[in-house]
Amino acid sequence: MNSTLLICLALGMRHAVDPDHLTAIDGLCRIRPRKTNGVFFAIGHGVVVTILAAGVGTALAGRASFLGPWMLIAIGAATLWRVLRASTGPAGQQRPVIAQPFLLGMFLAAGFETASQLSALVLADQTNPWLLGLAFSGGMVVVDGTDGYLAASTQKLASAGAMNARSASRWLGILVVVFSFTLGTTRLLGFEFDRFALPLGLTLFAIVIGFRIWARGGPCVAAVASSVLSSSILELTSPTEGGL
Repeated sequence: MNSTLLICLALGMRHAVDPDHLTAIDGLCRIRPRKTNGVFFAIGHGVVVTILAAGVGTALAGRASFLGPWMLIAIGAATLWRVLRASTGPAGQQRPVIAQPFLLGMFLAAGFETASQLSALVLADQTNPWLLGLAFSGGMVVVDGTDGYLAASTQKLASAGAMNARSASRWLGILVVVFSFTLGTTRLLGFEFDRFALPLGLTLFAIVIGFRIWARGGPCVAAVASSVLSSSILELTSPTEGGL
């Protein structure tokens, strides 16, 4: 396989652990708990990034980019409502815009730096931008798809009454609220946090996976996961407060 395609595949996987992806998918699965949410979110995100990398629709994406932060804030508000009501089941039959994974992925992709990275690869290697976009999207589908599957199954376990899953769902809900409001607000105010995206995303990803394991485990697993998660949360909050 072409080395540039491998780079794009890895770039897609790396981009999928950004905090806004993890926050959006987990929040989405509370409103619309389907195991395919992550896959469709990644496809929608990849479509826009690929089109922008090919040099199409840049002006339109720039005008629509302001919607991304508001979508994150809306997810945070919806999640906060469900956490306060201690509701873990599906949120009725209504499907607002933020509950459509494909559209949500598209809105969060508009105007972001990833398209510029792919464009640089296109110019450097003279590779077909649509092929690079496909590889990039494939990397996101692997990570976001896995996250979406685990997020939806955790919500279903919680709605079935599993105690660990209910506790995990509540703690994850609090994280979603905090990160949705924080990420959305900082982007609206024009603050740049790209340099924190990778370490913050990886730490958040580890915490999320820890909660998923906790949701499926017995008392022993829960005790170990709780200890690890407590230390991870302390590590996550300490540097972030100073950096952001």
